[in-house]
Amino acid sequence: MEDGKVKFKKLLKRTAFVMLLLSFFIYLNNSSFFTKERSVNPFLLAHRGLGQTFSMEGITGDTCTAERIFEPEHPYLENTIPSIEAAFEAGADMVEFDIRPTKDGQFAVFHDWTLDCRTNVTGEPKEYTMEQLKQVDIGYSYTADNGKTYPFRGKGIGLMPSLEEVLSRFPEQSFLIHIKSNDPEEGVLLSQYLSKLAENQRSKIAVYGGNEPIDTIKESLPDTRVMSMSTMKSCLIPYITVGWSGYTPSTCRKTQVHIPEKVAPWLWGWPNKFLNRMEAVDTRVIVVAGDGSWSEGFDKVEDLKQLPTNYSGGIWTNRIDRIAPVYHGNHDK
Repeated sequence: MEDGKVKFKKLLKRTAFVMLLLSFFIYLNNSSFFTKERSVNPFLLAHRGLGQTFSMEGITGDTCTAERIFEPEHPYLENTIPSIEAAFEAGADMVEFDIRPTKDGQFAVFHDWTLDCRTNVTGEPKEYTMEQLKQVDIGYSYTADNGKTYPFRGKGIGLMPSLEEVLSRFPEQSFLIHIKSNDPEEGVLLSQYLSKLAENQRSKIAVYGGNEPIDTIKESLPDTRVMSMSTMKSCLIPYITVGWSGYTPSTCRKTQVHIPEKVAPWLWGWPNKFLNRMEAVDTRVIVVAGDGSWSEGFDKVEDLKQLPTNYSGGIWTNRIDRIAPVYHGNHDK
Protein backbone atom coordinates (compact mmCIF):
# COMPACT_ATOMS: atom_id res chain seq x y z
CA MET A 1 0.00 0.00 0.00
CA GLU A 2 2.84 2.36 0.94
CA ASP A 3 4.58 1.44 -2.32
CA GLY A 4 1.50 2.44 -4.28
CA LYS A 5 1.34 5.84 -2.60
CA VAL A 6 4.99 6.54 -3.40
CA LYS A 7 4.48 5.56 -7.05
CA PHE A 8 1.37 7.74 -7.25
CA LYS A 9 3.24 10.75 -5.82
CA LYS A 10 6.08 10.23 -8.32
CA LEU A 11 3.52 10.05 -11.15
CA LEU A 12 1.93 13.28 -9.96
CA LYS A 13 5.30 15.01 -9.84
CA ARG A 14 6.22 13.80 -13.32
CA THR A 15 2.84 14.89 -14.66
CA ALA A 16 3.18 18.30 -13.03
CA PHE A 17 6.69 18.65 -14.48
CA VAL A 18 5.50 17.73 -17.98
CA MET A 19 2.59 20.16 -17.69
CA LEU A 20 4.97 22.88 -16.53
CA LEU A 21 7.26 22.24 -19.50
CA LEU A 22 4.30 22.22 -21.88
CA SER A 23 2.99 25.49 -20.42
CA PHE A 24 6.44 27.05 -20.76
CA PHE A 25 6.65 25.87 -24.39
CA ILE A 26 3.19 27.24 -25.20
CA TYR A 27 4.07 30.57 -23.60
CA LEU A 28 7.43 30.85 -25.34
CA ASN A 29 6.05 29.67 -28.67
CA ASN A 30 3.31 32.30 -28.65
CA SER A 31 5.07 35.24 -27.05
CA SER A 32 7.03 38.03 -28.71
CA PHE A 33 10.35 36.35 -27.92
CA PHE A 34 12.32 35.29 -31.00
CA THR A 35 9.61 36.79 -33.23
CA LYS A 36 10.63 38.27 -36.55
CA GLU A 37 10.48 42.05 -36.37
CA ARG A 38 7.55 43.62 -38.19
CA SER A 39 8.49 47.14 -39.23
CA VAL A 40 5.85 47.74 -41.90
CA ASN A 41 2.94 50.14 -41.49
CA PRO A 42 -0.55 48.71 -41.01
CA PHE A 43 -2.59 47.77 -44.07
CA LEU A 44 -5.42 50.32 -44.22
CA LEU A 45 -8.81 49.20 -45.49
CA ALA A 46 -11.30 52.00 -46.17
CA HIS A 47 -14.83 50.74 -45.59
CA ARG A 48 -17.12 51.95 -48.42
CA GLY A 49 -14.44 54.45 -49.46
CA LEU A 50 -14.82 57.73 -47.61
CA GLY A 51 -18.42 58.31 -46.57
CA GLN A 52 -20.57 59.92 -43.94
CA THR A 53 -20.41 58.28 -40.52
CA PHE A 54 -23.09 57.94 -37.88
CA SER A 55 -23.71 57.03 -34.26
CA MET A 56 -23.64 53.29 -33.53
CA GLU A 57 -25.70 53.75 -30.36
CA GLY A 58 -28.85 51.62 -30.40
CA ILE A 59 -28.31 50.59 -34.00
CA THR A 60 -30.29 47.61 -35.35
CA GLY A 61 -30.64 45.90 -38.72
CA ASP A 62 -33.61 48.16 -39.50
CA THR A 63 -31.91 51.45 -38.63
CA CYS A 64 -31.75 53.94 -41.49
CA THR A 65 -28.23 55.24 -40.93
CA ALA A 66 -28.63 58.06 -43.47
CA GLU A 67 -31.06 59.68 -41.04
CA ARG A 68 -28.54 59.80 -38.19
CA ILE A 69 -25.27 60.99 -39.70
CA PHE A 70 -22.88 63.23 -37.85
CA GLU A 71 -22.51 66.81 -39.05
CA PRO A 72 -20.72 66.41 -42.42
CA GLU A 73 -16.99 67.15 -42.44
CA HIS A 74 -16.45 66.29 -46.10
CA PRO A 75 -18.60 66.13 -49.26
CA TYR A 76 -18.35 62.40 -50.03
CA LEU A 77 -21.05 59.73 -50.10
CA GLU A 78 -20.11 56.09 -49.56
CA ASN A 79 -19.72 53.63 -52.43
CA THR A 80 -19.21 56.26 -55.11
CA ILE A 81 -16.30 56.89 -57.44
CA PRO A 82 -15.46 60.26 -55.79
CA SER A 83 -15.48 58.61 -52.35
CA ILE A 84 -13.25 55.75 -53.54
CA GLU A 85 -10.86 58.18 -55.19
CA ALA A 86 -10.73 60.29 -52.02
CA ALA A 87 -9.98 57.18 -49.94
CA PHE A 88 -7.03 56.17 -52.10
CA GLU A 89 -5.73 59.74 -52.19
CA ALA A 90 -5.93 59.85 -48.38
CA GLY A 91 -3.76 56.73 -48.12
CA ALA A 92 -5.99 53.63 -48.28
CA ASP A 93 -4.27 50.39 -49.32
CA MET A 94 -7.62 48.82 -50.18
CA VAL A 95 -11.20 50.03 -50.50
CA GLU A 96 -14.22 47.93 -49.61
CA PHE A 97 -17.49 48.39 -51.47
CA ASP A 98 -20.85 46.65 -51.68
CA ILE A 99 -22.57 45.28 -54.77
CA ARG A 100 -26.21 44.57 -55.58
CA PRO A 101 -27.52 42.91 -58.77
CA THR A 102 -29.62 44.97 -61.18
CA LYS A 103 -32.56 44.12 -63.42
CA ASP A 104 -30.33 44.03 -66.50
CA GLY A 105 -27.73 41.61 -65.14
CA GLN A 106 -25.17 44.10 -63.88
CA PHE A 107 -23.92 44.92 -60.40
CA ALA A 108 -24.66 48.31 -58.86
CA VAL A 109 -22.30 49.55 -56.16
CA PHE A 110 -24.71 50.19 -53.29
CA HIS A 111 -24.91 49.08 -49.68
CA ASP A 112 -28.53 48.74 -48.53
CA TRP A 113 -30.90 45.91 -49.30
CA THR A 114 -33.47 48.44 -50.50
CA LEU A 115 -33.28 51.96 -51.89
CA ASP A 116 -35.83 53.27 -49.35
CA CYS A 117 -33.46 54.64 -46.70
CA ARG A 118 -30.99 56.75 -48.68
CA THR A 119 -32.64 57.62 -51.96
CA ASN A 120 -35.72 59.24 -53.51
CA VAL A 121 -37.12 55.91 -54.77
CA THR A 122 -38.20 52.64 -53.16
CA GLY A 123 -37.69 48.96 -53.83
CA GLU A 124 -34.60 46.84 -54.38
CA PRO A 125 -31.84 47.64 -56.88
CA LYS A 126 -32.69 44.43 -58.76
CA GLU A 127 -36.04 46.01 -59.73
CA TYR A 128 -34.19 48.67 -61.75
CA THR A 129 -31.77 48.68 -64.66
CA MET A 130 -28.37 50.25 -64.17
CA GLU A 131 -29.43 53.12 -66.41
CA GLN A 132 -32.48 53.75 -64.20
CA LEU A 133 -30.34 53.63 -61.06
CA LYS A 134 -28.20 56.39 -62.55
CA GLN A 135 -31.21 58.70 -62.24
CA VAL A 136 -31.63 57.99 -58.52
CA ASP A 137 -30.53 60.57 -55.94
CA ILE A 138 -28.45 58.53 -53.51
CA GLY A 139 -27.95 61.54 -51.23
CA TYR A 140 -31.65 62.34 -50.89
CA SER A 141 -32.30 61.29 -47.27
CA TYR A 142 -29.06 62.11 -45.48
CA THR A 143 -29.68 64.37 -42.50
CA ALA A 144 -27.70 65.29 -39.39
CA ASP A 145 -30.47 67.26 -37.65
CA ASN A 146 -33.52 65.00 -37.67
CA GLY A 147 -34.78 66.21 -41.03
CA LYS A 148 -34.41 69.93 -40.63
CA THR A 149 -31.86 70.01 -43.45
CA TYR A 150 -30.71 67.55 -46.11
CA PRO A 151 -27.17 68.58 -47.09
CA PHE A 152 -26.76 66.03 -49.89
CA ARG A 153 -30.23 66.17 -51.42
CA GLY A 154 -29.96 66.70 -55.18
CA LYS A 155 -26.22 66.09 -55.12
CA GLY A 156 -26.33 62.31 -55.45
CA ILE A 157 -27.98 61.99 -58.86
CA GLY A 158 -25.83 59.90 -61.18
CA LEU A 159 -23.41 58.92 -58.43
CA MET A 160 -24.37 55.26 -58.07
CA PRO A 161 -21.69 53.46 -60.11
CA SER A 162 -21.70 50.02 -61.64
CA LEU A 163 -19.05 47.46 -60.68
CA GLU A 164 -17.64 47.76 -64.19
CA GLU A 165 -17.26 51.55 -63.80
CA VAL A 166 -15.36 51.23 -60.54
CA LEU A 167 -12.93 48.58 -61.73
CA SER A 168 -12.38 50.38 -65.05
CA ARG A 169 -11.70 53.64 -63.24
CA PHE A 170 -9.19 52.07 -60.79
CA PRO A 171 -7.46 49.19 -62.63
CA GLU A 172 -4.32 49.31 -60.48
CA GLN A 173 -5.97 49.54 -57.06
CA SER A 174 -6.93 46.86 -54.53
CA PHE A 175 -10.55 46.21 -53.62
CA LEU A 176 -12.61 44.12 -51.25
CA ILE A 177 -15.98 43.42 -52.87
CA HIS A 178 -18.91 42.62 -50.60
CA ILE A 179 -21.71 40.41 -51.91
CA LYS A 180 -24.63 41.40 -49.71
CA SER A 181 -26.68 38.21 -50.11
CA ASN A 182 -26.33 34.45 -49.78
CA ASP A 183 -27.52 33.85 -53.34
CA PRO A 184 -25.14 31.49 -55.20
CA GLU A 185 -26.26 33.03 -58.51
CA GLU A 186 -24.58 36.27 -57.49
CA GLY A 187 -21.40 34.27 -57.04
CA VAL A 188 -21.80 32.87 -60.55
CA LEU A 189 -22.40 36.33 -62.02
CA LEU A 190 -19.45 37.88 -60.20
CA SER A 191 -17.16 34.99 -61.18
CA GLN A 192 -18.06 35.51 -64.82
CA TYR A 193 -17.24 39.18 -64.56
CA LEU A 194 -13.96 38.73 -62.65
CA SER A 195 -12.79 36.00 -65.03
CA LYS A 196 -12.71 38.57 -67.84
CA LEU A 197 -10.28 40.84 -65.99
CA ALA A 198 -6.55 40.78 -66.60
CA GLU A 199 -4.78 38.47 -64.16
CA ASN A 200 -2.86 41.37 -62.61
CA GLN A 201 -6.07 43.24 -61.80
CA ARG A 202 -7.91 40.16 -60.57
CA SER A 203 -5.07 39.37 -58.17
CA LYS A 204 -5.77 42.67 -56.37
CA ILE A 205 -9.42 41.84 -55.71
CA ALA A 206 -10.79 39.99 -52.70
CA VAL A 207 -14.43 39.04 -52.21
CA TYR A 208 -16.48 38.39 -49.09
CA GLY A 209 -20.12 37.66 -48.35
CA GLY A 210 -22.54 34.77 -47.82
CA ASN A 211 -21.24 31.21 -47.70
CA GLU A 212 -22.93 30.07 -50.91
CA PRO A 213 -21.80 32.78 -53.35
CA ILE A 214 -18.30 32.70 -51.86
CA ASP A 215 -18.11 28.91 -52.29
CA THR A 216 -19.16 29.39 -55.91
CA ILE A 217 -16.45 31.97 -56.53
CA LYS A 218 -13.78 29.86 -54.85
CA GLU A 219 -14.72 26.91 -57.01
CA SER A 220 -14.70 28.95 -60.24
CA LEU A 221 -11.68 31.13 -59.43
CA PRO A 222 -9.61 29.20 -56.87
CA ASP A 223 -6.83 31.80 -56.80
CA THR A 224 -9.20 34.56 -55.68
CA ARG A 225 -8.87 35.64 -52.06
CA VAL A 226 -12.28 35.15 -50.43
CA MET A 227 -13.90 35.31 -47.02
CA SER A 228 -17.20 34.14 -45.58
CA MET A 229 -18.38 32.98 -42.18
CA SER A 230 -17.61 29.45 -43.36
CA THR A 231 -14.03 30.21 -44.44
CA MET A 232 -13.41 32.16 -41.23
CA LYS A 233 -14.56 29.24 -39.06
CA SER A 234 -12.64 26.67 -41.09
CA CYS A 235 -9.46 28.66 -40.46
CA LEU A 236 -9.85 30.03 -36.95
CA ILE A 237 -11.49 27.10 -35.13
CA PRO A 238 -8.65 24.67 -36.00
CA TYR A 239 -6.14 27.44 -35.29
CA ILE A 240 -7.59 28.00 -31.82
CA THR A 241 -7.31 24.25 -31.25
CA VAL A 242 -3.74 23.65 -32.43
CA GLY A 243 -2.24 27.10 -33.08
CA TRP A 244 -0.45 27.05 -29.71
CA SER A 245 1.99 24.58 -31.31
CA GLY A 246 2.86 27.02 -34.10
CA TYR A 247 0.97 24.97 -36.70
CA THR A 248 -1.22 26.93 -39.13
CA PRO A 249 -4.10 24.88 -40.60
CA SER A 250 -4.15 24.51 -44.39
CA THR A 251 -7.67 25.97 -44.35
CA CYS A 252 -6.11 29.33 -43.50
CA ARG A 253 -4.16 29.47 -46.77
CA LYS A 254 -4.70 32.50 -49.03
CA THR A 255 -7.84 33.84 -47.44
CA GLN A 256 -8.81 36.90 -45.44
CA VAL A 257 -9.84 37.02 -41.80
CA HIS A 258 -11.58 39.91 -40.06
CA ILE A 259 -10.90 39.79 -36.34
CA PRO A 260 -12.89 41.86 -33.82
CA GLU A 261 -10.52 43.80 -31.55
CA LYS A 262 -12.11 42.21 -28.47
CA VAL A 263 -11.42 38.70 -29.81
CA ALA A 264 -7.92 39.25 -31.20
CA PRO A 265 -5.99 39.06 -27.88
CA TRP A 266 -7.27 35.49 -27.38
CA LEU A 267 -5.65 34.19 -30.57
CA TRP A 268 -2.43 32.23 -30.16
CA GLY A 269 0.58 34.46 -30.78
CA TRP A 270 -1.34 37.71 -31.01
CA PRO A 271 -0.25 40.03 -32.43
CA ASN A 272 3.10 39.47 -34.13
CA LYS A 273 3.41 35.70 -34.21
CA PHE A 274 -0.18 35.37 -35.33
CA LEU A 275 0.37 37.94 -38.09
CA ASN A 276 3.58 36.22 -39.18
CA ARG A 277 1.87 32.83 -39.29
CA MET A 278 -0.99 34.17 -41.39
CA GLU A 279 1.41 36.06 -43.66
CA ALA A 280 3.39 32.86 -44.21
CA VAL A 281 0.28 31.24 -45.74
CA ASP A 282 -0.64 34.39 -47.70
CA THR A 283 -3.64 35.30 -45.55
CA ARG A 284 -4.59 38.90 -44.84
CA VAL A 285 -5.61 39.87 -41.29
CA ILE A 286 -7.93 42.86 -40.76
CA VAL A 287 -8.92 44.05 -37.29
CA VAL A 288 -12.37 45.60 -36.92
CA ALA A 289 -13.45 47.67 -33.94
CA GLY A 290 -15.77 46.38 -31.22
CA ASP A 291 -17.06 42.84 -31.01
CA GLY A 292 -17.74 42.31 -34.71
CA SER A 293 -21.51 42.74 -34.49
CA TRP A 294 -21.44 45.75 -36.83
CA SER A 295 -19.00 47.27 -39.31
CA GLU A 296 -17.34 49.40 -36.66
CA GLY A 297 -14.03 50.92 -37.61
CA PHE A 298 -11.07 52.66 -36.07
CA ASP A 299 -12.40 56.07 -37.02
CA LYS A 300 -10.64 58.41 -34.59
CA VAL A 301 -6.96 58.72 -33.83
CA GLU A 302 -7.64 57.83 -30.19
CA ASP A 303 -9.25 54.55 -31.32
CA LEU A 304 -5.82 53.35 -32.43
CA LYS A 305 -4.76 53.16 -28.78
CA GLN A 306 -6.91 50.03 -28.57
CA LEU A 307 -4.46 48.25 -30.88
CA PRO A 308 -1.18 46.69 -29.71
CA THR A 309 1.89 48.93 -29.74
CA ASN A 310 3.49 48.96 -33.21
CA TYR A 311 0.62 46.91 -34.64
CA SER A 312 1.30 46.16 -38.32
CA GLY A 313 -1.68 44.12 -39.51
CA GLY A 314 -4.80 45.35 -41.28
CA ILE A 315 -7.07 48.08 -39.91
CA TRP A 316 -10.72 48.60 -40.89
CA THR A 317 -11.75 52.26 -40.92
CA ASN A 318 -14.68 54.42 -42.00
CA ARG A 319 -12.53 57.57 -41.76
CA ILE A 320 -9.41 56.92 -43.78
CA ASP A 321 -8.90 60.69 -43.92
CA ARG A 322 -8.24 60.72 -40.16
CA ILE A 323 -6.37 57.43 -39.77
CA ALA A 324 -4.00 57.33 -42.74
CA PRO A 325 -2.08 60.49 -41.75
CA VAL A 326 -1.06 58.82 -38.48
CA TYR A 327 0.93 56.23 -40.43
CA HIS A 328 2.00 58.41 -43.34
CA GLY A 329 3.78 60.98 -41.21
CA ASN A 330 1.27 63.79 -41.63
CA HIS A 331 -0.16 63.70 -38.14
CA ASP A 332 1.26 64.33 -34.71
CA LYS A 333 0.57 61.21 -32.71
